[in-house]
Amino acid sequence: MDGTPREQVVLTDVPSLGGLYARAAAGAAGGALTRVLAARRPGRRPRPPALPAVEHVVEGVVVDAPGHEAFCRTVGAPLREGPGGTEAFSGHLHALAFPVAMSVLTRRDFPLPVLGMVHLANEVEHRGAVAVGEDLTATAHAERLRPHRAGARVDVVARFSREDGEVVWTGRSTYLAKGVRVPGAADDAPRREFVPPAPTGRWQLPAGTGRDYAAVSGDWNPIHLSGPSARALGMRGTIAHGMYSASRALAEVGVPAGTAFRWTVEFAAPVLLPGTVAVAVSDDGRGAQWRRSDYVGWDPRRGRPHFTGAVERLGP
Repeated sequence: MDGTPREQVVLTDVPSLGGLYARAAAGAAGGALTRVLAARRPGRRPRPPALPAVEHVVEGVVVDAPGHEAFCRTVGAPLREGPGGTEAFSGHLHALAFPVAMSVLTRRDFPLPVLGMVHLANEVEHRGAVAVGEDLTATAHAERLRPHRAGARVDVVARFSREDGEVVWTGRSTYLAKGVRVPGAADDAPRREFVPPAPTGRWQLPAGTGRDYAAVSGDWNPIHLSGPSARALGMRGTIAHGMYSASRALAEVGVPAGTAFRWTVEFAAPVLLPGTVAVAVSDDGRGAQWRRSDYVGWDPRRGRPHFTGAVERLGP
């Protein structure tokens, strides 16, 4: 939280991502017309974009067993049994929170174009074991609109809390809106030279990987579904969801049940489908001795990174 006072907007249910993407497409068309009309007005300077000071809230979000099992099966995550029953996989919690976050991004007063936005990074704090079947409250807001050398960056923060107010999961997603200018100097550092490590695994991803993940996450963004729909939005072809890659890497780390942890990922070149991803996971122990794992995925033919990240234990 950045300390900004926000009005709570309570939604009656988790919104449909299909409807939100349709709203985003309509907003993109309307935004293009607005920009054309503004360009015709001599001497008018556009106002700097400002984020809406709101937080969307959905109560009664349930981690249902069939949906959770399907998600875990798709990304290769084993079902973890803890003292309170089957523990919800952190990647699935992100997928449950994502429509609430998207409902903020697709508001009429949200100043950035959603379609074509680039997913740069994620940081998750999984602070408490969430049981499958548990009833949670989801909240989401946008903050930290700031310059980037290629446009503007913004963070979308989603949280899950229990009835007593305990926050058990927080996810921060960072996005880039290309070509959007906001005041200030960009502070993003140039990417470091990438040297591929010795791989510990290799993923063979078929053309339908994006559709398979969309079916279990609800994220039917056209850039992940087919070549024509991806190219219509400026991509070279169909690309894998970033959170598919991050969730699959988290599954390979294998965090012990009952462990609170922080999970981060930074995205580089997108994974074109079909494709092959070389993966390396390194850690400092297993079981009760585990403290941290680092992971990286890259194109084994070109040596270009797709994503890098880490998972580390929180607390003792």
